[in-house]
Amino acid sequence: MKNTLVDAGPLIALFDKDDIYHQQILEFLKLNNCHLYTTWPVITETLHLLSFSLEVQLDFLNWLDRGGLRVLNFDQSILKRVIDLTKKYNDLSFDFADASLVAVAEREGIKDIISINSDFHKTEKSSFLNNIFLTS
Repeated sequence: MKNTLVDAGPLIALFDKDDIYHQQILEFLKLNNCHLYTTWPVITETLHLLSFSLEVQLDFLNWLDRGGLRVLNFDQSILKRVIDLTKKYNDLSFDFADASLVAVAEREGIKDIISINSDFHKTEKSSFLNNIFLTS
């Protein structure tokens, strides 16, 4: 199994049955055997966007608690990289969660990501991270 980062969009789609990517992410995860990793900023963003239903938020948290994915922590050195990335890509929809994913990918040597973010190809993410969800 390869280590793969996951952004908020696919996580939201996984738990929101009305999301346009819901079926696609279910099928993708069935076909691709990956160890999933993310960051706390992505978890926060996911929970915020699932706030339409406390039950759905709890389903997501319980899945996380059962080991559905591993949350990577970061320290001051990663935070400095997040700040640099955020400044560099301030003209894109490149937020704290996106920057945290790139920074931990660099540290952990993770090359693949699952995302529905169309701006991933406009940053150094495209040369460092391979979006295996949009290319599947």
